[in-house]
Amino acid sequence: MKELGIDIETYSSHDLQSCGVYKYVEAEDFTILLFAYSVDGGPVQCIDLACGETLPGEIVAALRDPAVVKTAFNAAFERVCISRYFGWPLMDPAQWRCTMVSAARMGLPLSLGQCGEALRLAEGKMKEGAALIRYFSCPARKKDGTLIRRLPADAPDRWAAFKQYNIRDVEAEQAILAKVRRLAPAPFDEELYTVDQIINDRGVMIDRTLVDNAARFDEEYKARLLAEARLLTGMDNPNSPVQIKEYLRRTTGHAFASLGKGSLDEIERQLQYWPKAARVLSIRREMGKTSNKKYNAMQACVCADGRIHGLLQFYGAARTGRWAGRLVQVQNLPQNHLPDLDYARCLVKAGDLDEMELNYANPTQVLSELIRTAFVAKPGCTFHVCDFSAIEARVIAWLAGEDWVLDVFRKGGDIYCATASQMFGVPVEKHGANVALRQKGKIAVLALGYGGGVAALEAMGGGRMGLSEKEEKEITSRWRKANPRIVKLWATLEKAATRVLKEGGSVQIHRGITVARQWGCLTITLPSGRTICYPRASVGIEYGDGPRGDHEIIEYEGLNQTTKKWEKIRTYGGKLTENVVQAVARDILGCVILRAHHAGLNIVFHVHDEIVVEAEEGQTLADIENLFSKPIEWCPGLPLKGAGYTTPYYLKD
Repeated sequence: MKELGIDIETYSSHDLQSCGVYKYVEAEDFTILLFAYSVDGGPVQCIDLACGETLPGEIVAALRDPAVVKTAFNAAFERVCISRYFGWPLMDPAQWRCTMVSAARMGLPLSLGQCGEALRLAEGKMKEGAALIRYFSCPARKKDGTLIRRLPADAPDRWAAFKQYNIRDVEAEQAILAKVRRLAPAPFDEELYTVDQIINDRGVMIDRTLVDNAARFDEEYKARLLAEARLLTGMDNPNSPVQIKEYLRRTTGHAFASLGKGSLDEIERQLQYWPKAARVLSIRREMGKTSNKKYNAMQACVCADGRIHGLLQFYGAARTGRWAGRLVQVQNLPQNHLPDLDYARCLVKAGDLDEMELNYANPTQVLSELIRTAFVAKPGCTFHVCDFSAIEARVIAWLAGEDWVLDVFRKGGDIYCATASQMFGVPVEKHGANVALRQKGKIAVLALGYGGGVAALEAMGGGRMGLSEKEEKEITSRWRKANPRIVKLWATLEKAATRVLKEGGSVQIHRGITVARQWGCLTITLPSGRTICYPRASVGIEYGDGPRGDHEIIEYEGLNQTTKKWEKIRTYGGKLTENVVQAVARDILGCVILRAHHAGLNIVFHVHDEIVVEAEEGQTLADIENLFSKPIEWCPGLPLKGAGYTTPYYLKD
């Protein structure tokens, strides 16, 4: 036996979606119901564990044998569940290959059902599976509120269908695996998956007192706000947008079309002569803050060891291969700006909401800023937090050969000042001459690297900076003139993609990047050796009467992030550049993660271009910063620099 393909069906009274697999298996009633498997791609067998069948000895032995590769779609689930079921320590992830990750490497969906549909499999996932899982794998609630478990004997026909569903999943996974394994992962990326699983297995500790009190404070304070709003308005539900808009219309005589986040500042300015209405809107703003729900998410998924496990999804972002957040969503934590963070934490941990209100006018905002600090180093350790400086600006300049930008980084200069100086032809100093231009240089660097213009500047906050459309057009023009090689890179990538899609073959461009057409995909192989894919890519014609007239467009199939449907998506040179730059930056971070692992450093999680290490005594911040600055073989000449700080709890320095 060389390979064992696995799919299991399980039962637990814990909700998998909210608590994650590590907490899911801690339920006293957790068990595996069905265990379907295929040996070396052969016929699928289903073992009915719920009805007393047992796994064959050779299968149990194969699970423990390092020479046998175990495969599954979302392999982390099978690996953690099987380990728990048999009472083993967590199985070595190096022995596992995740079919879901292999599919993601080819730009396919992370859902087994959607992946099968995207590949147009003749026999995909059974549609009735979701209903069967709800029936047998989840507890049912009786009229009196008690939970019961449905057993195979309660619905024999459904149980027979559930076994067929389990078998079909393995068949679908094997069919997907046969198609996606033709893209061999870069060796470093295969090792990176293993280390990613080790990081998720390790997890991160939370300050349970802080989390529990913060969740209670948020609930109690919002209840007080709701009561105040009812008193002010006389409405039953002053949290209803419809009712609030009607109240404001009656009170002020003005109609407001939207109470969306983007409209609130302007509405508050208009309400300056109606203090009561302004207070009602202020209450709504505070009650609408959803970031504090992360405390509830932490409570739901923290495990018996006081740690949250499984915060990161490897290859969660299509094409770039960057990680996605899970459970608490560490990728979008609110920033903290409180000057007295320690004091605020102490107030929350003391558990007195009245005392907190005496110190802070807006408790919901304070709680939001404390979310990061809920992640703490275990006793005897500390956090070393380290990240790259302006990694995307460095990478795009290196890929394009924009040497003046690289020289700024090599000399330790301020890229925003240098960019503004290059754009406006005058010296710009951070705390000196022409300092007002630095902000224009900064927004240009952050917004314009991928072909954007006025809209990109607006999305980055140009309007809030007070920039007019005329100024934004000028900034766009000046930045592009200052960075001609980056502008050329957009066109180069688009021309290469168009050419290979029309003619086949491959085109090698800057820094060894190879654009090709393979397996019906547009592929871009990165300097690291990793390949990103655009499924069923093609060149079409868009007909138009505007200045461009009829022109060629590049399309591919992907998961629309708005509709969550698999459909045609359009791309272009700037977007391809963005994908490549972010993918290269991801691979650079991956190299640092591997270095840290090999050095015996315990990463507990990472966010974008930053790693958080739970450091033992003797493991210094300088050791970690050196991992960031050390050259990488496949990106020679790229100046890299890491900077960090040491803290007992996570924060944004």
